[in-house]
Amino acid sequence: MGMGREAYDALPEARAIFDHADSVLGFNLSRLCFEGPADELTQTMNAQPAILVTSLAYLVANLDSGVINRRPLFLAGHSVGEYTAFVAAGALALDDALVLVRERGRLMEEAGRERPGTMAAIVGLTVNEVQEICHASGAEPCNFNARTQTVIGGTLEAVRAACDLARHRGGKGLSMNVAGAFHTSLLEPASLQFSRVLEDVAFRDPGIPVIGNVTAKALNEGDQCLSDLARQIAMPVRWHESIEQMRQAGVRTFIEIGPGRALTAMLKRDAPELKLVSLDGAAATASAS
Repeated sequence: MGMGREAYDALPEARAIFDHADSVLGFNLSRLCFEGPADELTQTMNAQPAILVTSLAYLVANLDSGVINRRPLFLAGHSVGEYTAFVAAGALALDDALVLVRERGRLMEEAGRERPGTMAAIVGLTVNEVQEICHASGAEPCNFNARTQTVIGGTLEAVRAACDLARHRGGKGLSMNVAGAFHTSLLEPASLQFSRVLEDVAFRDPGIPVIGNVTAKALNEGDQCLSDLARQIAMPVRWHESIEQMRQAGVRTFIEIGPGRALTAMLKRDAPELKLVSLDGAAATASAS
C-alpha cells in the first residue's frame, strides 16, 4: 500500500487533505504517493510535499481515532517536518505550506546540481569529535540528530575524507542517497532565493510552541517561525538539542507522526526511559522501558 493510502481510504478528513493538495499544486500528488513510480516520488521537489501531506493525514486520522487525545506541550519537525509542525500549530496555512515545500524542494534540487554535494551519517562519535573531523576535512555538520549520530555534508571529496577520519576514530561513516549537501553552506544560494519567497507568506503566532530547527528554542511568534525557515535550508538541524529542550521542560512522552520511524528509533537509543509512540499510519506503536 502506498504512502498515506491507509489514512486516505479510512477517513474523509484525511482524503480531503490529499485532494486539496492535488488542487493547490496542480498535479496528482495523491497518485504519486499511492502508486509511484518511486524514482519520481523520491525527487526532492515531490518528496517534500508528499511527506507534508502524508504526515498531516496521519495526524487527523489519529486525532479522529482518539489515539492523540491531549494537547501537546510542544511541536517540532525535522527539516521539512518543521512545516508540518507549523501547520499543526496554526502558524502556517496549508495552502502556503504546500507551495513553500514544493518550491523549497525545487530550489534544493537545483542547488544540488549547481553546487554538487552529498551527505553521510557519522555514527559512534560525539558531536565534538565530528566537529573536529569536519574542521580537518572541509565537511560540515548538517543534522545534529542524536548523542552519537551526526549527519555531515559537503563536497563528495570532503565527505569521503570525513568518513575516513571517522573510521580511524572508531566510528562509522554511512553514505546517504541525497540530491545535495542539504543544511550546509553549499545551499546558501537556495536559502537566499527561498527567503524572498517567504516574504510573501503570512505567518501567525503558533497556538502551540514549536521548537525551531535553527535555534533549538521554542518559537512563539510568527516572525520567529518565518526567520527559522528562512535560515533552515543552509543551517544545521539541531534536533538533539530540540529534544533536550523539551525534556528539560518536563516532556516524557514523544509522538512521531509521519512516514517512517527514524526519529523514534534514534530517541529510543539515546533515552530508552522515555515513552515513545510512532504514528506512521492508522495504528500506533508505543514503546517504553
